[in-house]
Amino acid sequence: MGTVKAVAIISGEKSVKGSIQFLQDANRVTHVKGRIMGLSPGPHGFHIHSLGDTTNGCNSTGPHFNPLKNDHGAPTDQNRHAGDLGNIVAGADGVAEVSIKDLQIPLSGQHSILGRAVVVHADPDDLGRGGHELSKTTGNAGARVGCGIIGLQSSV
Repeated sequence: MGTVKAVAIISGEKSVKGSIQFLQDANRVTHVKGRIMGLSPGPHGFHIHSLGDTTNGCNSTGPHFNPLKNDHGAPTDQNRHAGDLGNIVAGADGVAEVSIKDLQIPLSGQHSILGRAVVVHADPDDLGRGGHELSKTTGNAGARVGCGIIGLQSSV
């Protein structure tokens, strides 16, 4: 299998916008790179959600992508949702540079993330360790401030 590439154009409330590229290498590692602007400074939960549906904005993207029915966790945890990518951090200028490598979000095969959505949250993801009632399902990351559907990218 050659390299598979995908892209998500992020839009959301206020001036949240950006783009995220996904590149799956020959070792099945997916590289996630991009930039998101218009965020409040600080950490923001960053997840793959199950549905590529933005008919009701980011609220219709469904729950975190979780094909193995695990608890919410950190990207480094064995027991986590496949879509749990932790936090991205926006600087004082509201810009977050994204650079993540992950093995649980393939662009091909049974658990492909193609056609799903990437979502940026208002608050930090507590990585399932916050003790809040939502910690084990959403990381208590708050409202969805930006999202985009993950689609195949041209190789040209």
